[in-house]
Amino acid sequence: MNGSIRVSAKTVDDAITEALIQLGVTSDRLEYEVIEKGSPGFLGIGMKQAVIEARRKPEPEPEPETEEISAIPEKPETKETKKGAPVTRKKDRSENKPKKEKEVRDIKEETKPVELKKEETVLAEVQDVTIQAVEEFLKNTLNAMNMEVKIKSEIDSDGALSISMTGEHMGILIGKRGQTLDALQYLANRVANKHQEGYVRVKLDTENYRARREETLRHLAKNIAHKVKRTRRPVALEPMNPYERRIIHSSLQSDPYVTTHSEGEEPYRKVVVTLKK
Repeated sequence: MNGSIRVSAKTVDDAITEALIQLGVTSDRLEYEVIEKGSPGFLGIGMKQAVIEARRKPEPEPEPETEEISAIPEKPETKETKKGAPVTRKKDRSENKPKKEKEVRDIKEETKPVELKKEETVLAEVQDVTIQAVEEFLKNTLNAMNMEVKIKSEIDSDGALSISMTGEHMGILIGKRGQTLDALQYLANRVANKHQEGYVRVKLDTENYRARREETLRHLAKNIAHKVKRTRRPVALEPMNPYERRIIHSSLQSDPYVTTHSEGEEPYRKVVVTLKK
């Protein structure tokens, strides 16, 4: 592959993340080939790292980068408008303004304080009937997937129902970048909140995936911040769910040189890291 780089890491996903950092592109602009899938070995013995060869996809036609994310400046009143420009021309200029203002408001709503504030929701005390309903839902769903999984439930320090699942082939349950696990967690939350008053939060995890993913994201955030400081250009990360975007925001909120905000619509909403003015 011409103009490619070879990257190695513990897993293929980690190698892809490292390639995104080195090439400074988002996942939709990356082409890669898996050279070695890697192996965890036994108790760390015989571990092999995953290896990929990656390169940038051909650049698309350039588009204005700052129009959507910058505030809309007030246009100075010209002599023509003072004298009374035709009403139709004034309407033409303002017809798109509500849409642009909405885009700016949406971007402001995804800044760090708002992303972090979502975690401040007061949780209701989880009742036994709710725990039983969620466990039964998970067991039935996993049985339908022909998976034998042990389920352990507990109330964590945040007051959420934390459920850990163990068994074979848990990678199938996690899915690509945790998408399957996130979907199952969403459904479990819907089940829980149908069985009692107040808001209940359910957290699903397996093989300590959440902690490992958080560590990877915090590492990614610091590397992206370093790149932004070095190049003085904004960097957009790959689309993430709200929970993962909050990790990026919180990882960089104390950095005096960069700032973060989110752009786009779900499920393609992504974090952009920019240099502070």
